[in-house]
Amino acid sequence: MTGSPRALVVGGGGREHALVRALHDSPLHPELYAAPGNPGMESLAVRVPIAASEIGAIAAWAKRERMDLVVVGPDLPVALGLADALHAEGVPVLGPVRDAARVESSKVFTKRLLQKLGLPTAAFRVAHSASEARRIILGARYPLVLKADGLAAGKGVVIARREEEAHATVEAWMERGALGEAGKILVIEDRLEGEEASLLVLADGERWMLFPAARDHKRIGEGDTGPNTGGMGAYAPARAPTPDQGLTIARAIVDPILRALREDGTPYRGILYLGLMLTATGPSVLEINARFGDPEAQVVLPLLEEDPYPLFLAAAGGSLPGERHGTYVRHAGSAVCVVLATQGYPGAPKTGQVIEGLNRPFPHGIRIDFAGVDRRGPRWVTSGGRVLGVTARAETLERAREAAYAAVSRIRFDGMHYRRDIAATTLQSGSLTI
Repeated sequence: MTGSPRALVVGGGGREHALVRALHDSPLHPELYAAPGNPGMESLAVRVPIAASEIGAIAAWAKRERMDLVVVGPDLPVALGLADALHAEGVPVLGPVRDAARVESSKVFTKRLLQKLGLPTAAFRVAHSASEARRIILGARYPLVLKADGLAAGKGVVIARREEEAHATVEAWMERGALGEAGKILVIEDRLEGEEASLLVLADGERWMLFPAARDHKRIGEGDTGPNTGGMGAYAPARAPTPDQGLTIARAIVDPILRALREDGTPYRGILYLGLMLTATGPSVLEINARFGDPEAQVVLPLLEEDPYPLFLAAAGGSLPGERHGTYVRHAGSAVCVVLATQGYPGAPKTGQVIEGLNRPFPHGIRIDFAGVDRRGPRWVTSGGRVLGVTARAETLERAREAAYAAVSRIRFDGMHYRRDIAATTLQSGSLTI
């Protein structure tokens, strides 16, 4: 490789802004591109006017422009087979092929894989029709968790506390088609109690490295109340599991999953996201995603103490260093991200509101990741449900939390909503034996 490497980040949200920023800070000084990106990235990367779902166009562009690495951010292009298309063009890509990405694109596939491997997960049943779903939920023990099989933009999980709620979900998803094809098949599972945590793993098909554990806050309201969202904030490292426990859990879960996918001829190269519930009897897998979480990426990436570019490239090529297998990516400090959302989110968000406070410099350690934001002349305006991620890095979690909320207080737009309890939860989980 001569000169600066050339890298493309696919996507246009806060996660992708964090990825662009992390790669921009690389000592290798890569030339960065984002497809489609967003206006907040323009000081760091050249925007490419191709939607993340335009698989053929992205692959052709990446080959023509001689990209040395493509990093796929969102779930949709992963599920649509962007990695397959890039492989066909000879372009290195951090992201799994479509068949390996079924760990996210099909909840049924994942639950059956976990069951086959004997890995801990909630007891479940699968419903292929509304009548079958109604038979399962009739007289079930509540609360009960209903999950759409396919991708549903963060709206495919309902925790039904009463039978009427479960029936209403079946009616909405399976009979009225509120989630399209994603909701035509349901996974119905027992509700687990404990502390949630996210393990983010960098995998090359066989070897893996671990990022610091993160904790996401998915519900819209304080105290984890209200409907699920894409994520209202996060912090890292999580209070649990401890670093040693994180490695123990990863060895028990990641190694068999990677081995099973490899034996199926679909080696997993990319970010493997394990959503865990740390219960009184041990950790259990809630979900698996095939990419960085959002907003987990916003708190994990700022903590890195080593260059992510060569690690991403090595994972894409199946060549992570053998001596780094089963170890942490070097990191230090703590980070807290608070997501600012618009009025109406996670339903129908109100957009077009002028955002005040972004044109003034923020203190050292503060990062503002743009998501649902557009630019109209000199003004920033809202363009989506989750608007900004305000992230602070500091030596301790308490200082990071204080700094993040201080930065939030400097930003305003009509209808701005955010949770005031990010990183304030108290550990409730029991043993982490696996």
